[in-house]
Amino acid sequence: MSLLDRLEKQKFSGTGEKSAEITLYDEYSDLKEQVHKGFIEAVNQQDISLFGVKGEQEDELLKIMDSLIESKAPKISRTERSKLLKEIFNDVMGLGPLEVLLNDDDITEIMVNGPSQVYVERKGKLELSDVVFKDKTHVMNIINRIVSTVGRRIDESSPMVDARLKDGSRFNAVIPPLSLVGPSMTIRKFSKKPFTASDLIKFGSLSPKMVAFLEACVKGRMNIIVSGGTGSGKTTLLNVLSSSIPNNERIVTIEDAAEIQLAQEHVVTLESRPPNLEGSGQITIRDLVRNSLRMRPDRIIVGEVRAGEAIDMLQAMNTGHDGSLTTAHANSPRELMSRLETMVLMSGMDLPVKAIREQIHSAIDIVVHQSRMKDGSRKVVNITEVVGMEGDTITLQDIFTYKVEGIDSNGRTKGNFSSTGIRPNFLDKLISSGIIVKDDWFVN
Repeated sequence: MSLLDRLEKQKFSGTGEKSAEITLYDEYSDLKEQVHKGFIEAVNQQDISLFGVKGEQEDELLKIMDSLIESKAPKISRTERSKLLKEIFNDVMGLGPLEVLLNDDDITEIMVNGPSQVYVERKGKLELSDVVFKDKTHVMNIINRIVSTVGRRIDESSPMVDARLKDGSRFNAVIPPLSLVGPSMTIRKFSKKPFTASDLIKFGSLSPKMVAFLEACVKGRMNIIVSGGTGSGKTTLLNVLSSSIPNNERIVTIEDAAEIQLAQEHVVTLESRPPNLEGSGQITIRDLVRNSLRMRPDRIIVGEVRAGEAIDMLQAMNTGHDGSLTTAHANSPRELMSRLETMVLMSGMDLPVKAIREQIHSAIDIVVHQSRMKDGSRKVVNITEVVGMEGDTITLQDIFTYKVEGIDSNGRTKGNFSSTGIRPNFLDKLISSGIIVKDDWFVN
């Protein structure tokens, strides 16, 4: 159904321009409200807990709902009753209309722009879905349900929030007065099964030689930053790289909303905390990075550096915490160097630019730059070594690159991964650590 068709089915409630609110037309809207209310009353009378239900408990709740639908609308068809039962159950126990999108493995991102417009990213392409909410209150109820489960809040005094769903998916919401289209939210879904290096090769994100080289760098304790634009797949690649960390090492992960998926046994996951209602109690990424140094980590993984925590991360990399990993937003490895300088200055430390650049080049060994192509695919377009300093300039050299050659008949990006033929300066360090290095990695 097109957006125009939906708008034609909308009705307005309330009087006056300011109080009018769009309510999406639903012929079973009244029935849903009656069943919803009756279900809550029945659950309260029977003293049934709705927390973490599954299996037989879920079946029992579905029977209660089914009997309510049958008593209030006995003539409804079996197909419609089954559909209503699922929708009402999702509204009461889950995330309402979002459940069908969250259960679709082809969808990687969900974008709710108010009650009547829900976009999804499917196989790298944006499309308008058929999912709609009843009204703005319905959207707000779902947002509150999500944030309350992770101890966050959202209201007019704090109208933005980052959180995570129970499956680890990243969640962001913005509500009025900041959002003029009504409550909006964005969900970055994560695969139920974490991607592996083999998956990225199959997707065409990088070549087998690049994977083997990066695995050697992680095992050899090189400090790596994954850079790229929004939605370029930085966190997914960070997860894959992290899987190469030996199982006998202590790993501390630091994020705004925990989403790094590690299979290793010795992992401590830290998550930042926003201020409370009184404006106090905030714990920032920078606080966590500094505290992690007292936790005897073998590896520190920061989900993303975006401000003053960059200086603490660089200092950690420079003081014996080799093999650390993080991500950052940038359009190229060269631009990343400039962005890191800016982040360090944001920490409030009054350092000369040359001193900052020396910190950067001595801390970081490799930049892995990922881009999202026009067809929606993600590619590692540069694996770049941070070589050193020439005067006041940080010198970089590409080890692997991806060159776009055009678009094929199906609209897919064509190109080739290739080695530049340059052997990184840190290969001796890898070899001395017992890491196997193959010459054919650097030969096309």
